[in-house]
Amino acid sequence: MSPRALTVDTLNPKVLALADHFGGAIARRAQRIQEELEKDPGSHPFNEIIYCNLSNPHSLGQQPNKFFREVLALCDYPHLLHRSVTNSIFSSDAIARAREILDLIPGRATGGYSHCQGTEGLRNTIAVGIASRDGFPCYAEDIFLTDGAAPPVHMVMHLLIRGEKDGILCPVPSHFLYTSSMVLCGATLVPYYLDESGGWSVSISDLKKHLDGARSEGITVRGLVVVNPGNPTGQVLVRENQCEIVEFCRSENLVLLADEVYQENVYTDEKKFNSFKKIARSMGYGEGDISLISFHSVSNGYYGECGRRGGYMEVTGFNSEVRKQVYKVASLSACSNISGQILMSLVMNPPKVGDESYTSYREERDDIILSLSQCAEAMVQTFNSLEGVTCSKAEGAMFVFPSVRLPKKAIGAAEAMNTKPDVFYALRLLESTGIAVLPGSVFGQVPGTWHFRCTILQSEEKVQLIVYRFKSFHEAFMEEFRD
Repeated sequence: MSPRALTVDTLNPKVLALADHFGGAIARRAQRIQEELEKDPGSHPFNEIIYCNLSNPHSLGQQPNKFFREVLALCDYPHLLHRSVTNSIFSSDAIARAREILDLIPGRATGGYSHCQGTEGLRNTIAVGIASRDGFPCYAEDIFLTDGAAPPVHMVMHLLIRGEKDGILCPVPSHFLYTSSMVLCGATLVPYYLDESGGWSVSISDLKKHLDGARSEGITVRGLVVVNPGNPTGQVLVRENQCEIVEFCRSENLVLLADEVYQENVYTDEKKFNSFKKIARSMGYGEGDISLISFHSVSNGYYGECGRRGGYMEVTGFNSEVRKQVYKVASLSACSNISGQILMSLVMNPPKVGDESYTSYREERDDIILSLSQCAEAMVQTFNSLEGVTCSKAEGAMFVFPSVRLPKKAIGAAEAMNTKPDVFYALRLLESTGIAVLPGSVFGQVPGTWHFRCTILQSEEKVQLIVYRFKSFHEAFMEEFRD
């Protein structure tokens, strides 16, 4: 027999170097239990899996925004615009918006290619929305429309990373998108630790320590990743901290990579979202002072349109020669999907006061934000009442990220199973209650500490069930493994 053309040993070593996703063990076990429950409903001490590991709002029951979906439907099937019955089914502003958008798209067809940066008219709309949000100019040529936030992150890593001697400062904990992308590009991860005692803020002294340490080892640090609001931590950075970060990047000549996909989800009156571009411009820094790339997506926020794969990156502070290379890399994917482009333009330009859909749009949005806020509050209160658990207030995003001080016996039991202690805890939680969470190992954490990420997307009724089951499980777990 001839040898196989491809084996694990002959795969790209950078793929093999990717860390196994510790959350995969939870997801796989949850799926098997779900199948067992369908075959034999009495096979477990619960009747369903409660997916608190997924940041996938619509799959968990959140309803899509009516105005957004009306416009998308009309754009995808424009024949409706020529039927009289449409006026009685769709709102007048959705009809008008669909006509405007179709006029911007070549051939008025959502099934065709667009410009590789995205449809110019939609980029203009988004630029106007960004300028309105920030109070500073934004230009369509700076906008690249993308299939969510992941592709532009990969794109930027390919642009920045030349080899293993290049590194990126990346927060710990943070979404594995960044660390995985760096590994695939052959970069060196330069971690910096968020300050949990300070509400998961960014410590400039810690940044400087890790930057200097990397440089002393011959690593050229190219950029700094900041996630605001935070994933998995749920913090919202204060303006003063953002100013420090901008000044740090400017003085150290780093590209600031600003993940701002949860900018609509802020649950505290004490803080508000400010984009890093707004912060930089308000400090008096212009195009020639700091290189900044910001990311946004329709997958997150109150809209939660994960499957629509819409997003953008705004690229500022680069000269014309560098911008040509950004454009070259963007053109490799032809274009992002048109429905995602349309939805991104609607997110950045929603109905306004006086529009027929404005009242219902605001009610839908506010109800979702209120529900998320109440869910977060209930979970934080519960977790902080449990022995050995501390949980910072959820200020934004879709998550809480409690710290669990596990007994030595529990850590020993995990090690005996060749399992990380937080994975062990999460698996025991799943087996006992049907609640699936993600272990902190997925996102990184200070060595010797253990966390888990729990989404706040469940309905009010489910939250009460989660709280009850979680409390019962944790008390029994701590008693079983008490030192």
